[in-house]
Amino acid sequence: MARTKAADPLATYRAKRDFSKTPEPPPERKRQTGNSFVIQKHASRRTHFDFRLEHDGVLKSWAVTRGPSLDPAQKRLAVMTEDHPLEYGKFEGVIPKGEYGGGQVMIWDRGTWEPIGDPDEGLAKGDLKFRLHGDRLNGDFVLVRMKPRKEDRGRQNWLLIKKRDDYAGDGDEPTLTYDTSVKSGRTMDQIEHGESAIWSSKAQKKSPTAKRATAKLSAGTAKSGRKPAAR
Repeated sequence: MARTKAADPLATYRAKRDFSKTPEPPPERKRQTGNSFVIQKHASRRTHFDFRLEHDGVLKSWAVTRGPSLDPAQKRLAVMTEDHPLEYGKFEGVIPKGEYGGGQVMIWDRGTWEPIGDPDEGLAKGDLKFRLHGDRLNGDFVLVRMKPRKEDRGRQNWLLIKKRDDYAGDGDEPTLTYDTSVKSGRTMDQIEHGESAIWSSKAQKKSPTAKRATAKLSAGTAKSGRKPAAR
């Protein structure tokens, strides 16, 4: 299927932000292809989870109000948002108050994804099936676009649904189980008030004390055991 590409898929991302005030990465589209995914817990006006899949040099993005579930009976509202630059997948820190999306951002999960079928066709038809290989989420999921309604005001509402497989579990809510970052081991409160709360694309050196603290936090939240990958 032929792709229909926007002249600048990051134009909306650029227009919504003042990069002289926000530490978010600039709108640079990458030429390389990859298959990363990231889920960022975001405490803006209302805390939600930003679900992002790398595709065609950008991060395709959805705001999942209640966060992803491992219960196949749960259909989580996922509002499609603007494409984000790939560098955003590394972003953890604080967006200043008064700026678009102001609040803490935590890297809640990350890993790789693989489409089940043609991803461009899935996006166009509103039926995107895929498999996640993450630190916390694994197995098969589907994003299904809902029929537009007048009250949606132009928003694209999708549903994020877990498919039944070895990783599914009735009543399994990982966002209630895990409340720390897979990148730093910090809580949202620690991200807001910690010394490294403001993110920088430049590598930041940590003192031995900070390294030990991060290691302890990470060890405290490590999940014991892991199921074999679903096939």
